[in-house]
This record gives sequence, C-alpha cells and structure tokens, in this order.
Amino acid sequence: DKHFTPPGGIILINPDTVHTGEAVDHHGFEMVCLYPTIAHMQTAVFELTGRHQSLPFFAEVRIDQPRLIDNILALHRVLAQETSPLECESRFVLTLTQLIKQYADIRFNEQRLGRERKAVRQARRYIDDCFAQGITLSQLAEHVSLSPYYLLRVFRAEVGMPPHTYLESVRIRQAQRLIEAGQPMVEVAYEVGFSSQSHLTHRFKQIIGVTPGQYAQQLRSCS
Repeated sequence: DKHFTPPGGIILINPDTVHTGEAVDHHGFEMVCLYPTIAHMQTAVFELTGRHQSLPFFAEVRIDQPRLIDNILALHRVLAQETSPLECESRFVLTLTQLIKQYADIRFNEQRLGRERKAVRQARRYIDDCFAQGITLSQLAEHVSLSPYYLLRVFRAEVGMPPHTYLESVRIRQAQRLIEAGQPMVEVAYEVGFSSQSHLTHRFKQIIGVTPGQYAQQLRSCS
C-alpha cells in the first residue's frame, strides 16, 4: 500500500513493517524520524495502564493532528540541541503517551490525579536545590516516589507549568542575581546549568524580555 502525506503530516510504522519513503515529485522532501525502542514503548504503555502488556498496534498509518505534530517537532528540536535532559525526557514521555492514547489499540482508564501537594513540593525543592545539575525526569520521579508520566501531569496541575519550564525559571532567577553581582556572562551560563552562553541568552530573553547583556546595561544605567 502507498500512503501520501502533505507537509506536516505524520506516518506511523509498526514494528517489522517493511517500508520506504520517496518524494511524490521532483521537489523532494525533508522528514523527521523518531525510532522509540521496544523498551520505550513498553514503558509508555505501563505508564498509561499500570500493567505490562503487549506492544501497542497502530491501525492508522497516516494521521494529521496539528498539536501532535507540534509536539513531535518540539521533541526533535530539544533532542538535537541536547540542552536539557529534563525537557528531552519529559517531551519524549508525553509524545509517546499521546500517540498511544489517541491512536493505539490499547484500552485503559487513565489514573485520576490526586492532590499530590507534598510530592510536588518535594519536586520543586529538588529542582531549587539542584538546578545547576543535569536533572532527569526519572531522577525527579524517583525522588518523590511517583511515576514519570503521573509526575508530569500532577506537577503541571499544581504549579501551572511542567517541571522543565519550572527549572528554566529557577535558572533564570539565579542568573539575574549573578548578573546583578557583576559576574561574567560565560560564568553565569555554566554556573546556573545552561550548556552555553547562547542558550542562556535565548532563554533569558524568552522569559525576561531582554538579553542578559541588555539586562546588565539597564542595571548600570540605574546605578
């Protein structure tokens, strides 16, 4: 069978399916491929159902779902940049579970969220204390004795943002303090846990609205 997809479409290929890919015309095409392992899929199924069972089967080959497409592209970007283990793992878990929930042949009742304020407080405290380290979702979940997927859901429900976004906000607040103390930008970036000065600049401007250099200049002009 042949399946055609427009730009921005998704093709799902089950294990052991012989497949190829080619352009429909001379313009060619560019694609993003994700190859989750059997272990990844089994873990995602267990996160959703609480049971160990067979691998999910996807009956639909081509799907067009803008939100899912955006999530896959965002996952690909953070995996390529290798900037935040917490964000990489979080987006990976959410993307796989979203695919399985919406398109796989597995039936389940998703666990209802409880009031996990103590666990979320512990998770926030862990991030506050270890923000400069390469925190992973697995480490954070183990620290508070929750499953990774459940922690992602309950953390967002309680805090209003996922753990990796909270981590970024903590790092930026600390970066502000160091800039106010006159520390060089390169040192600021590495001391708060960013992989490079450019990554600090990008995130700082996203959250604060100005670059770290502009922020430092504003401080000097006010002093």
